[in-house]
Amino acid sequence: MCRNIRTLFNFEPPATEDEIRASSLQFVRKLSGFAKPSRANEAAFNLAVQEVTEAARRLLASLETASPARNRELEAMKARERARERFAT
Repeated sequence: MCRNIRTLFNFEPPATEDEIRASSLQFVRKLSGFAKPSRANEAAFNLAVQEVTEAARRLLASLETASPARNRELEAMKARERARERFAT
């Protein structure tokens, strides 16, 4: 999985539109190999981002779980600690 694509399901508060779009953009960038598409590919690139965003939104809305929602702040703190351990010299 691309490092910048984060899990968006089962968090409190729920994922925002910006988070869903950012993940979709990273996904399309990874698939296409473009960080920024050329003018010739810009329309196709933007359409792909839009379609992936819509699909991701539908997916997140349709998923169900019996697990309690995760706390964003706690998960971010855990991630920072893992990074600190991983990059410690």
